[in-house]
Amino acid sequence: MAKVAFLLANGFEDSEMKNPYEKVREAGHETTIIGLEKDVECEGKKGTMYTSELAATDVKATDFDAVIIPGGGAPEALRVNDDIVRFVREVNAQSKLIAGICHGPQVMISANVLDGKQATCYVGIRDDVKLAGADFKDEEVVVSENVITSRTPKDEPAFIREILAKLS
Repeated sequence: MAKVAFLLANGFEDSEMKNPYEKVREAGHETTIIGLEKDVECEGKKGTMYTSELAATDVKATDFDAVIIPGGGAPEALRVNDDIVRFVREVNAQSKLIAGICHGPQVMISANVLDGKQATCYVGIRDDVKLAGADFKDEEVVVSENVITSRTPKDEPAFIREILAKLS
C-alpha cells in the first residue's frame, strides 16, 4: 500500500481530483489531502468540496510514496507556496512518483522537476513546460522517469491507469 499525497487549493478541476482520488483509494492506497493550511475546505470549479488534512508546512517527502497534482486554478495558488514547492522538489529528489494533469505541471515547473523530462499539459501552459526544460509531447499521458503528466479531463483514464501501474 502506497501513501499518496494530493495537493489541493481552491479552484481545482473537480474531476481531476475526484476520479484519481477515488481510484487510488479503491486500489487500497492511503491518501492524504495536503493544502496551504490544515483543515481548510477547498472548493472545486464545479463545487466539489474536500478538506485539507495536513498543511504543506507539516509534510516531508519521506512520509509519502507519491504526489498527485490536479489541475484547474489550484496549481497557480500552490506553486507560489514555498512549502509546497519544497515538498515536491524533495519528492523528486527521492525519485518518487509525481503526477500532474492539466495545470498541475505548474507546480512541477516551480519545483524545477521537469528539466530533461518529457511532459504534457493543458495547451495554455505548454510554453511554460517547454521553458522549464521539458520535451513537450501532445499526448494523453506521458510517463518520463518518475513523472506522469496528462492534458485535460478527457485524458483521466490514461492518467489514472499510469498512476496505478506505478503504485503497484
